[in-house]
Amino acid sequence: MNIHEFQAKQLFKDYQIPVPESVVVTSANAASDAAKVLAGDSWAIKAQVHAGGRGKVGGVKIAQTAESASQLTAQMLGQRLVTKQTGKEGLPINSVLVEKTHPIKREFYLSLLVDRHQERLCFIASRAGGMDIEVVAEQTPEKIINLFINPAAGLQAYQCRQIAFALALQGEQIKALQKIMTGMLQLLVEKDASQIEINPLVEIDDDRLFALDAKINFDDNALALHKDITALRDTAQEDEKENKAKQFDLSYITLDGNIGCMVNGAGLAMATMDLVKLKGGTPANFLDVGGGTSTEKVTEAFKLIVSDANVQAVLVNIFGGIVHCDVIAQGILEALKQIKTDLPVIVRLEGTHAEEGRALLQDAAANIIAAENLDHAAEQAVSLAGARV
Repeated sequence: MNIHEFQAKQLFKDYQIPVPESVVVTSANAASDAAKVLAGDSWAIKAQVHAGGRGKVGGVKIAQTAESASQLTAQMLGQRLVTKQTGKEGLPINSVLVEKTHPIKREFYLSLLVDRHQERLCFIASRAGGMDIEVVAEQTPEKIINLFINPAAGLQAYQCRQIAFALALQGEQIKALQKIMTGMLQLLVEKDASQIEINPLVEIDDDRLFALDAKINFDDNALALHKDITALRDTAQEDEKENKAKQFDLSYITLDGNIGCMVNGAGLAMATMDLVKLKGGTPANFLDVGGGTSTEKVTEAFKLIVSDANVQAVLVNIFGGIVHCDVIAQGILEALKQIKTDLPVIVRLEGTHAEEGRALLQDAAANIIAAENLDHAAEQAVSLAGARV
């Protein structure tokens, strides 16, 4: 789960990580008031969306007066911001962060994440902070510093000094960096975050260090333990169909193809998508209805698939084990009663109660097609989807 910058910065404050003074607003008048309260000579007006690269597409602007802060905020609110990370539809701007600016001497990059390959927590740092850190990592990887933390020993003072020296920090800045790294580690562990990123971490004119931006990703599997973090979720920044799927405990991810897939089991779902690609098609989604499902869940899963305007055919691939094939068939028929779609539905059922499931579907609707096997099912789905384009 992702959260907004202003929410992440509040968490930073809670863990003694210094951030500039700022106020989040949802109206132009509030932006003007916030600028006056914050005082100063200028303010950064920052669109609050769950995506990076905002500065390159007009999502971060500088206001020199309170009136300008109001005008820039009015221009942003209600718009959709499109970055490399959002897709062509972009994300809605429903709030803006008004932040006091400071003269910046240097910019750094600092993040903390879970490195599953090394089975360690890893700090990543670089002198080359800012918007183009991805380019730095690709073209000059020697500028990137990795520091692995032994979970038994924890973060050591000498490790903080290693990062500080690599960033050419001096004096009180070394102590400040240690405090920031300690806060990041404590925040990640206590709140079950999977990644914390500060890009950039800046040195301002009086040599203080500030987290100028803040991004935190949380482990979805641990959210049940953190109601305070769950409360920060902004569903307007997430895929509508994926949010609805979560309500019914369905694993659903939107893709950009035209063949909707309903499968039980993540492994079988991946194999089904691979086979669709092999046959020349493109999956419109990943959807795992789970091992122990119900007619209601299958119905809702089917509704999610056909609600995608790009879908031209639906491929149902079920291997009955814990989930019975006749339950899947009943769910499909119930969904078709409610939706009244003419999309071709290619169904492959094998395993527990497969014969009963096939019997339910036989002659139930003209657009339901029983496949002999998975290979045959994928071929038909690709062919029929192509014929409707």
